[in-house]
Amino acid sequence: MSARWIEVADGVHVRRHEELDLSLGLVVGDDACLVVDTGGDEAQGAEWAAAVRAVTPLPWTVVLTHAHFDHAFGTQAFLPCPVLAHPNCVDELVVEGAEDKDKWAAHYDAQNQPEIAANIRATRIALPNTLVSERTAVDLGGRTVEIAQFGRGHTDHDLVLRVPDADVVFAGDLVENGAPPAFEGSFPASWPTALAGLLDLTGPDTVVVPGHGEPVDAAFVAAQRAEIAAVVELTRALTAGSVTLEDVFRDSPFPAEATRRAIGRLTGRNRSAR
Repeated sequence: MSARWIEVADGVHVRRHEELDLSLGLVVGDDACLVVDTGGDEAQGAEWAAAVRAVTPLPWTVVLTHAHFDHAFGTQAFLPCPVLAHPNCVDELVVEGAEDKDKWAAHYDAQNQPEIAANIRATRIALPNTLVSERTAVDLGGRTVEIAQFGRGHTDHDLVLRVPDADVVFAGDLVENGAPPAFEGSFPASWPTALAGLLDLTGPDTVVVPGHGEPVDAAFVAAQRAEIAAVVELTRALTAGSVTLEDVFRDSPFPAEATRRAIGRLTGRNRSAR
């Protein structure tokens, strides 16, 4: 699978994958390193682990930003080690992991990528073993990585990681670059609040690493927050009857399909999406 390194600060690396435009992270301290997300299957996880080992021999800790397959299914390749995640991440992997394996294997079969499909089917989903439900920090020796959760957004368990001395923030899929936010299964009404929390960690020179796409800055995050908030307001107007669905699609900052998914989350039977 094609991938390349970007060093966004001294000892802070991003592994950029062509498939799904995925970004995985590595933070290296004096005594240990921290791996941000593990990839989409056990084989990709093994490739990722080998790439990390080419950079540093230090013992690693893994943090999962959320439970979606492309960020969490490669964990087995890193064990044994501490694997940190929000409690709801564990719940989602337990409840939906097997179904997600079938869903994404079928997707790659349909895309005529049988090797990836087979790798997903063969993957053993490894559960996080250290739960993060409040702000915490991981000491890597000479540098710490702060971990926070700002409420429901892309999922109900998105973790954000900040490397203060490097002025880098790993946003997971709370931020998307190169594609619209992924609204399927999301919580659009509270997503702008989660991004406001993320923005509190940033300054004008902060590098923000999205879950997909090239690194961005705080201004990009603020603009995406405003776009999500605009879709929420358009949907509220639609529900109130003051605009039509055609108006919403015309005025939405996102393509029709992404807008439709956001509307579905805001108006559908799953009211927890609000």
